[in-house]
Amino acid sequence: MRTILCLLVSNCFMTYAWYGHLRKAGEMPLLKLVFISWGIAFFEYLFMVPANNKFGLKEGYSPFQLKTIQEVISLSVFCVFALVFLKEPFKWNYAVAFVMILGAVYFMFYPTK
Repeated sequence: MRTILCLLVSNCFMTYAWYGHLRKAGEMPLLKLVFISWGIAFFEYLFMVPANNKFGLKEGYSPFQLKTIQEVISLSVFCVFALVFLKEPFKWNYAVAFVMILGAVYFMFYPTK
C-alpha cells in the first residue's frame, strides 16, 4: 500500500511539473520553464524512488508490475488534471483506451503458475 501511495503522490508532482505551466507556457522563457519543472520534479523523485526501490519490491511487486501500476496511476492523475486544471473535454475514445489499459493490468497481474 505504501508503494501505491508514494506513486500517487509522485505522479501528482510529475503531472504538475510537466503540464502545470501549459496555460502560461508562451509567456515564460523556455529555460525558466525547465528549471521550474526540475524543481517540482525533485519532489516527485522523493516519492518515486522509494516507491520503486524500497517499498515496491518488499511488497512483492515485480519490476514489470511496478511500471504498470505507475503508468495507470500516471494516466489517472493526468486525466483528473486535464479535466479540472486544463479544462480539457473528456471524449469517448479516451474511456475506451483506458479500459484497454486496465485489460493490460489484468494480464500483468494474472498468475502464470
